[in-house]
Amino acid sequence: MSDNTISTNQKSIWSSGTVLPEYHRLEGDKKTDVLIIGGGMCGILCAYFLQRAGVDYILVEGSKIAGGVTKNTTAKITSQHGLIYSDLIRKVGKEKAKMYLDANQAALAEYARLCEDIDCGFERKSAYTYSLSDRAKIEAEVKAAEFLGLSAEFAGDTALPFETAGAVKFPEQAQFNPLQFIAGICQNLNIYERTFIRDITPHTAVAESGKISAGKIIVATHFPFINKHGSYFMKLYQQRSHVAAFEKAPDLDGMYVDEADKGMSFRNYGNLLIIGGGSRRTGKKCGAWSDILDFAKKYYPNAAPKYFWAAQDCISLDKIPYIGRYSKNTPDLYVATGFNKWGMTSSMAAAKILTDMVLGKKNEYSEVFSPQRSIFTPQLFINAGESTINLIAPTAPRCPHMGCALKWNKAEHTWDCPCHGSRFEADGVLIDNPATGNAKL
Repeated sequence: MSDNTISTNQKSIWSSGTVLPEYHRLEGDKKTDVLIIGGGMCGILCAYFLQRAGVDYILVEGSKIAGGVTKNTTAKITSQHGLIYSDLIRKVGKEKAKMYLDANQAALAEYARLCEDIDCGFERKSAYTYSLSDRAKIEAEVKAAEFLGLSAEFAGDTALPFETAGAVKFPEQAQFNPLQFIAGICQNLNIYERTFIRDITPHTAVAESGKISAGKIIVATHFPFINKHGSYFMKLYQQRSHVAAFEKAPDLDGMYVDEADKGMSFRNYGNLLIIGGGSRRTGKKCGAWSDILDFAKKYYPNAAPKYFWAAQDCISLDKIPYIGRYSKNTPDLYVATGFNKWGMTSSMAAAKILTDMVLGKKNEYSEVFSPQRSIFTPQLFINAGESTINLIAPTAPRCPHMGCALKWNKAEHTWDCPCHGSRFEADGVLIDNPATGNAKL
């Protein structure tokens, strides 16, 4: 199968057959108590919970709701985020590690409750993080999860078609169809589509078609686009990974992810097997879908690829999302970002935390996610190095966000920014933020 065939058939499995409601574009000026910017999973959940609380709010989306990162997820709802808990206990202590776990377990429980009334393919499945060669890492994670109160298990045998050194198993996690879920939950929400916010001043958001005055503003745009507060251009980078869904492949009866960054992930949906892999910093060269196709050809020779898509994830400095006040100097501006590769569970946790914050309530999990925590980690200096290299590179075109040199993505026919992950069509039209305008080519 050629790259050209793949590039012309890119569409996530969730985008096929799901019809989402359509909303009007904002015309003229508006006033509201709470403005939510961003119509992905996190923003829509914020709107849902605020509406339930009787709060006056508006949600604006620059394009179509769930039309960006949300439609390209692998849609695992789990508190198992790789081998994170042994690392968290070591770095932030048991108390905050348990906050992180409990916030995600509460998110899982909330999805289960909401999905009782929404036909979205919600299924309870075990989640597995496996290692190809390091049994000790797996055993340490099992002990860490048990130390925090979760009933984790060591799995010596898995349904994967290759040998592993073992896997940590979290039972009773879940998976679903995220767009069907959004179609069910967004009915009657106060949403404006095709309303792209280009700038924010204190208590005012500026779009091409009008201004919105708000007492409080939530920025749920995947990558925060306001550079003058919070230093998110230093605290985040973006990773891109590729996904394919195959017919005539087995049911693995679980969700699997490799503990190694460049490993493969697996889950089923209906009669399809979803395989993801090839993760790398946006703007870096990779094998795109070829590695996945080669894997399937080797282990599932009868499998036939049906869908191809790619996911984009914001990676924080310490693998903990930033949820809370945008910066210490912006008391009425809030943010949710840096979900790493776990956007579904993190979106729910963020929506619950931010709803409490804008209502003036204390949230028991907010401390571990505070965006004001220390940024001095090794990843900070890696991000700084990547930005410096690409800022001084004497090549064109440049990213309009902060001027970094764009790289041509041959597999997807896009221009990608290796500094902060903005992406553009071949003609320069903006695809992914934090850039807020098209690239000049």
